[in-house]
Amino acid sequence: MSTLSIRLPDYLHKEVKKTAAEEKVSINQFIMLALAEKIAALNTESYIEARAQKGNRKDFLDVLAKVPDNEPEEYDRL
Repeated sequence: MSTLSIRLPDYLHKEVKKTAAEEKVSINQFIMLALAEKIAALNTESYIEARAQKGNRKDFLDVLAKVPDNEPEEYDRL
């Protein structure tokens, strides 16, 4: 496990302390989880962008053309 020292503005430290208490976790755990969530979000964005680059509009339209043109069920209508 590593140790990291960070400087936070007073208002942000106060919010972290309050939110961690409400979530019944330590400040360290709260910050670790927040950082993990941010990294996961950025990794997901990169993954989706990479997948989008592999996409092909013609292939998409070909697959979409195979979907039957049925009326939606009554409960699913707008």
